[in-house]
Amino acid sequence: MATNDQLKALVKSHADGDDPQFYAVAMQVAAKAARAGQSKFAQELRDLVNDLRKRSDASARVASIVPIVQPKGELRSLLNVSYPDALLGDLVLPTPLVSRIQEVLLEQRQRDTLAKYGLRPARRLLLTGPPGTGKTSTARVIAGELKLPLFAIRLDTILTKFMGETAAKLRLVFDALAETRGVYLFDEVDALGGERSAQNDVGEIRRVLNSFLQFLEEDTSESIIIAATNHPQLLDSALFRRFDTTMDFVLPDDEGVEAVIRNRLAGFQSGNLSWAKIVPAARGLSHAEITTATENAAKRTVLDGRTRVRTDELVAALKELPRMHRRDGKAD
Repeated sequence: MATNDQLKALVKSHADGDDPQFYAVAMQVAAKAARAGQSKFAQELRDLVNDLRKRSDASARVASIVPIVQPKGELRSLLNVSYPDALLGDLVLPTPLVSRIQEVLLEQRQRDTLAKYGLRPARRLLLTGPPGTGKTSTARVIAGELKLPLFAIRLDTILTKFMGETAAKLRLVFDALAETRGVYLFDEVDALGGERSAQNDVGEIRRVLNSFLQFLEEDTSESIIIAATNHPQLLDSALFRRFDTTMDFVLPDDEGVEAVIRNRLAGFQSGNLSWAKIVPAARGLSHAEITTATENAAKRTVLDGRTRVRTDELVAALKELPRMHRRDGKAD
């Protein structure tokens, strides 16, 4: 059930009219209940929060979507836009990482208050870690919590063999970033921000990086820039200095494995599961891979006309996935 701090936060956010914070805390309570085995209550609370949020956001969302349904002109090939409704309670991450995300959200929500003291909220975030550990999901959650569109930058169309064209396309993205407030995700940013001293590097690539660094330095918009990479060791050191905060994502530990599975099975009976067998089978897998395996087991359960997921099915689904990561970080 909810902790005393969570209950106080619910009351305070309701009194302040801070709906996003109210929903975020409520989803945290649901996640905590799911981890405690209260699957039915957790799912009912999630459904209630999502229903309330959709109803209260309906008019505001329509107003915000109409002007920017899709980027126009050349931007169409450079940006993919979505409008996530993900919430912080949907994430299963280590507590310190969740706290960092909460700080970013609080600063963004209170950016006018900070401005009175000449301060700016954190708005340039660098997310590092293995694939499937929650980096892209975090971008969706930040956009969803702040009710902002999420623009995913298509680096495959930005990068060309002509440096001048690449720089011009980057300029278009940063112009859009200044014109339309949103969350802008540069996934696999090492394609832009690779180490300039690499032996196999060429002058054109170095100039692309320099342009990217310059655009980051000059940007004074209110948009949030999120850069994500699976290979932080490839990034140029100058890129780290352009970001307000760096968040390191890791593969889930044993407690995290159980939390991911419980979260995904909130609508099923899971009291019979043997975690002593399930957790070892999931070690070395990412959050996304564990979720995929859990969903595969859940689908088999539904198609068999059952509501109770079996341990052997879940273990089998987990073992079907190849181990693409190692906890020592040496290999993909």
